[in-house]
Amino acid sequence: MRLRTVLATVTAGLAAATTLTAAGPVTAAQVTVAPVGATNACSPSVSIAGFSDALDKTTYEGTFVGNFSALAVDRNGQIAAVSDRSSLFTLDAKTLAPTSVVPLADENGAALDSEGLVVDLPHSRLRSTGGTPIGTRLISSETEPSVRRYSRDGQILGRLPVPDSLKVAPAGRATSNQTFEGLTLLPGGRTLLAAMEGSLSGDTTGIVRFQTWDRKAAGKTFQLAAQYGYRTDTGLGVSEVTATPDGRLLVLERGFTAGVGNTVRLYLADPRHATDTGDEATLTGQDGVRLVRKTLLADLVNCPSLGATAKQPQPNPLLDNIEGLTTTGSTKGRLNLLLVSDDNQNAAQITRFYFLRVRLP
Repeated sequence: MRLRTVLATVTAGLAAATTLTAAGPVTAAQVTVAPVGATNACSPSVSIAGFSDALDKTTYEGTFVGNFSALAVDRNGQIAAVSDRSSLFTLDAKTLAPTSVVPLADENGAALDSEGLVVDLPHSRLRSTGGTPIGTRLISSETEPSVRRYSRDGQILGRLPVPDSLKVAPAGRATSNQTFEGLTLLPGGRTLLAAMEGSLSGDTTGIVRFQTWDRKAAGKTFQLAAQYGYRTDTGLGVSEVTATPDGRLLVLERGFTAGVGNTVRLYLADPRHATDTGDEATLTGQDGVRLVRKTLLADLVNCPSLGATAKQPQPNPLLDNIEGLTTTGSTKGRLNLLLVSDDNQNAAQITRFYFLRVRLP
């Protein structure tokens, strides 16, 4: 956990990161921050404030700390983090150090391929009317796929319905390990959205489905709602999706080429005028079907590396297998983002946290 600092002084560097909220860096032993006065831009809309490798290849209470596939802000700014090896962590709001971990399983006690995470916090326009308590975890698994509600201690509290077409073949038309990779709750807490990583059989390669569920009140069961089509860049899949305060979506698209490394792009997407594709048997770009519009915010290969090193070939040593993304607040009109890479418990990959700032168009 040795710091590869790019700062002239620790004090100056930390001053540059003070606008990061909740999960922001706090000590030089844990984060490399961008130099004061340097060009930290990844694009005109996105800049990088720092990164941290502090948790790479560590353990907590006998559990490997890594394989992170999703992040969400919990109460008091703490960070909930889910591992795709069926572990649910709580990370300290300031240091990102683990403070708790609980195992996850399905109804039969089997492990999950857990990929998406939402912490269901109270919303001002929703009141609990009994049933499942607010503040629990909604977690998607690629296995079936599924979305289940868990208590903070990992107990299953319920399961959401999933359209047959989105289930892994032969039950449906999805490909194993290409299903619910992203999960987010839209502003107001009434609509949940899951993003498929890859295309269904019969759909044009690169067009993926976003499924939503609606509810009338907090604690009530989510009901299937609209579905949308989204076109990824060639060779990329959706690795995460998170809602912006105005109801749009931040979408991470990710790919990997052996001997070259990762491609990670951040898009702003707007589903509000897209066609409900729930009744569309196939999506081929046909007339009359409006896909979710997207705008490139940044290709992260263009971020300054900040002295980062990679364990395998990468087009930018800062990059790795980035899968998790959450917003941690805003500063001067810019959203603060926390991202994390999934190291797959692989010596050639890194568990790395990234601190970005984004100005939405």
